[in-house]
Amino acid sequence: MSGAIPSSPKDEVPLARTPLFGLHTSSGARMVPFAGYEMPVQYAEGVLHEHNHTRASAGLFDVSHMGQARLVPEAEGTDVAALMEQLVPGGITTLSEGRIRYTLLTNAAGGIRDDLMVTRFDNTLWLVVNAACKHEDFDHIARTLAGVARLEIEARALLALQGPQAATILQTEIAGVDELSFMQARWCRWHDHDVLVSRCGYTGEDGFEISLPPEVAAGFAETLLADTRVALIGLGARDSLRLEAGLCLYGHDIDETTSPIEADLLWTIPKRRRESADYPGADVVSTHLASGTKRQRVGLLPEGRAPAREGAQICAMDGTAIGAVTSGGFSPTLERPVAMGYVDADHANTDTRVQLIVRGKPLPARVVAMPFVPHRYKRA
Repeated sequence: MSGAIPSSPKDEVPLARTPLFGLHTSSGARMVPFAGYEMPVQYAEGVLHEHNHTRASAGLFDVSHMGQARLVPEAEGTDVAALMEQLVPGGITTLSEGRIRYTLLTNAAGGIRDDLMVTRFDNTLWLVVNAACKHEDFDHIARTLAGVARLEIEARALLALQGPQAATILQTEIAGVDELSFMQARWCRWHDHDVLVSRCGYTGEDGFEISLPPEVAAGFAETLLADTRVALIGLGARDSLRLEAGLCLYGHDIDETTSPIEADLLWTIPKRRRESADYPGADVVSTHLASGTKRQRVGLLPEGRAPAREGAQICAMDGTAIGAVTSGGFSPTLERPVAMGYVDADHANTDTRVQLIVRGKPLPARVVAMPFVPHRYKRA
């Protein structure tokens, strides 16, 4: 989500509501359409307060609009992880029990259909996909693996507790969660309900995502909010936090026309999969690996105080157009504007001077490494 919150092109009427809708409205949220849902963009104290609170303490996000599903084999002895590797370039068969992998659904042209999280439990995979793509993703997975694996869509709520106090707070409700490291998950119990706790998130902070039955989601959220260190956080601050962390937003920074190499996501493809080249679009990705790409996703640090938003043209210092901003806004942590976008490959080196066209005026900026704000994940 970049700057002003984008409305998904897939928004439809009537809009769906998450199990926390009542809690949002009673808490003074400003609700907006997003990915077919009514979602909170901010609360009374505003995006800046919510952003800073998450960085300093713990923010609670409702991400129940995301798609959750279980992929299970149709027959005993079928390796469901190997089947999943027919759809993604990530290393799924090498996942150990309870480990999470960030990976990509690719198309035949090497583009990115969606990015997703895959967690392995024995011979079952737990999938979390983006809200705006979930119906297409699930149809694609189910159709491609029909007869060998079954996709069971889960109607569960999903909450994210993010920030430096997240582990201490969640540990008081669900014992043992602090034993998890980044990108690790575990099934736990909360008040006789099965909850899936994953140590991951979309802010760059340490934190967790908690999948739980929809009927207990509001009660669970209210229990966490009884701790003064926890505050509800809307889509606005979720966007500014993920931008500072240098994380992509699907449909903006990555899409079906973007290859993983152009998007600077080579790290999602292990050496084994690069060599086997047996996933959709592998020929294109292999060509990009061997010969380079014409464009590259980069971080941008504008000078001054004016932010460059999505769509702003990027020009070389001689005025030649070389790309466009895909996400941009003001960084509350750095107290300055930041952005990311795609530029011609010969302008992608760190410290390259460029110009961003904002309201018709060229503003100086330079290419920088991301993240803009260091990640604070708890790694093993």
